[in-house]
Amino acid sequence: MSQKKINVVVAGATGYVGLDLVYYLSKHPKVNISYLCAQKNLGKRINFFDKRIKKKLPAITTLKKINWLNIDLLFLSLPNGEAQKIVKTLYDFKHLKFIDLSADFRIEDSVKYKKWYSINHNAPDLIKESVYSIPEFTKKKIRKFRIIANPGCYPTSIQLVLLPLLNKSLINTKNITIDSKSGYSGAGKNFKSKFAHKNFYESIFAYGVGKHRHMSELDQEFKKCSKKNIEYIFNPHLLPTFRGILSSIYIELKEKITLKIIYSELKRFHSKNKFVYLNKVNTPMGNGNVLNTNNCEISICKTRQKNKIVIFSAIDNLVKGASGQAIQNMNLLFNFKENLGLK
Repeated sequence: MSQKKINVVVAGATGYVGLDLVYYLSKHPKVNISYLCAQKNLGKRINFFDKRIKKKLPAITTLKKINWLNIDLLFLSLPNGEAQKIVKTLYDFKHLKFIDLSADFRIEDSVKYKKWYSINHNAPDLIKESVYSIPEFTKKKIRKFRIIANPGCYPTSIQLVLLPLLNKSLINTKNITIDSKSGYSGAGKNFKSKFAHKNFYESIFAYGVGKHRHMSELDQEFKKCSKKNIEYIFNPHLLPTFRGILSSIYIELKEKITLKIIYSELKRFHSKNKFVYLNKVNTPMGNGNVLNTNNCEISICKTRQKNKIVIFSAIDNLVKGASGQAIQNMNLLFNFKENLGLK
């Protein structure tokens, strides 16, 4: 493990994800937080926004104030379209690495990025210099890249289940249904303007029907894994809770494939993954165990149809779905222990 501390900058430090990121980084033994950046509240201290953060950290400033020669890593927790501009400006600093928590480097085709996000990509040449990184799948190659695309929260909960099964061709790829539910923090601090439905805090709301942006990630990564287009239905729902995701994934098994085989393959694949846990078969579960952790909890259950099963996958959307996964990626990128600062 590397012994040297690294100097990091967090851009977008006062958002929901940014605050979780700063909280975990402030306790990380190999990290020195050099700058915290935001567009508003300049000069304020970060614990004004999050009382969990006890360490005295630099006051909030702008990216213009930074001496990049002394920085090892920039975390970008910004709206879609912003990180690409900043990375393009700073990429000539050869020592500098980037972890982007937006969608700017997740989609490998800039035309598809524009289709799904309605934004022209300002740094299409840099997309090929980046890696889409769920750490459980990229441990062996992440250090070859300077730009890390941190995946979306829903796709993280889904791919940790489906990619190992698709890779082994164990399931019918023409009949997958994914029902995901998330706390409202996934929509950011402006969630009320995005979801203006009645009785917000007492109801569940289905949104992004048939066209949620995270489907672009799933399309891409499913095809890379299985070498063909996967036919699936995905629909997210907003819960009246602050954080957490539960994905219910309905799968049709191939002939001669049993629930036991599915369990064995997921157990085998994740046996060395420190943050993924499998329950005993047919264990009902929610997301309560994973809140405020970087863990993913999985449970495989039978249904009344012999050839169909449901797999539940739970993560914290702000941690394993964002900030914690970013730190996990950082640990691998700088040759630290993978779970350092996340225990």
